[in-house]
Amino acid sequence: MINTQTMRLSRLYGLRDLRVEEGPIPHPGPGEVLLKIASVGTCGSDVHYYVEGAIGDQVVTDPIQMGHEFSAWVAGLGPGVTDLELGELVAVEPAISCGVCESCQHGHPNLCPNVRFCGTPPIDGVFAEYAVMPAENCFVLPEGFSPDEGALLEPLGIGIHTVDLSHLKVGETVAVFGAGPVGLLVAACARIAGAAEVYMTEPLASRRAFALEYCADAAYNPDEEDVVEAIMTATSGRGVDVAFEAAGAPDTPDQAARVARPGGTVVVAGIPVEDHMVMTASQIRRKGLTIKMVRRMKHTYPRAIRMVAYGMIDIAALATHRFPLDRIAEAFELVANYRDGVLRAMIEIGTEAPQA
Repeated sequence: MINTQTMRLSRLYGLRDLRVEEGPIPHPGPGEVLLKIASVGTCGSDVHYYVEGAIGDQVVTDPIQMGHEFSAWVAGLGPGVTDLELGELVAVEPAISCGVCESCQHGHPNLCPNVRFCGTPPIDGVFAEYAVMPAENCFVLPEGFSPDEGALLEPLGIGIHTVDLSHLKVGETVAVFGAGPVGLLVAACARIAGAAEVYMTEPLASRRAFALEYCADAAYNPDEEDVVEAIMTATSGRGVDVAFEAAGAPDTPDQAARVARPGGTVVVAGIPVEDHMVMTASQIRRKGLTIKMVRRMKHTYPRAIRMVAYGMIDIAALATHRFPLDRIAEAFELVANYRDGVLRAMIEIGTEAPQA
């Protein structure tokens, strides 16, 4: 049982201004559940808000709780909830779509213009001890799943959706620009989907080393070599069937287009600091490239859970650092400055399931 009426939470008040404070514990309404938060990942989009205060036209204007990659224990059931039980560990889809718009009705809830997404202004996220979410957004985790693995199912879902968009065929070749957590998961999902060769680019030595151990055939340093030339040489001048952009760097969308073969596909998942990207028009036109943009994910949690449960992918390896909620600002500084080989810093908020 919950014996207090308040909880600890973290709010972003301004650039690099994260504070831990007290707030009221929310109460679940019809169809909702109260969740005791277990683990939350520090996503790159959170870091954009922390460092820059915005992603495109989504601007932090008032104090906000960030956080959307999370696992939690069911701590309370709202009226009408019958398919969850108190104490179950769940992974949680952070997007609450409207269900009635054209995009939702066509099976694309990730494109819902009315979506309420945890930690995206002005919607509060889950860097807190408790949160309320719709029961339908909660996916019960099998025995043996850790809270960190449950939280990392969200970026794994991005990787799955990104590869889905590419229509990758068994035996095809891919390049992935950026070996951060999303880039690594895209590369790993591409490998699982049948990619014969996986080339990656990444300026950080620690991430290149991780990529080679994790899923890549080669990892090139864009600070020291022409990565387009390196990939074209590795593919005997043909290029790759699919190029994934997962860095959000100024040069990487155009690099992805340049290494894609004629008739190939470019899938852009990275979020640039400046709200624009550049591709050379003659390249994409003459090659007849298919270009797709990634908007979060859709319908991926059941597959992601099976992939981890069956040992198809190791997502726990991405959780390189762990911090309690009281040290969340330290975690964000670590991630924002790419220190100590960090991939995903996890904020571990709860340590045990609530008592029934």
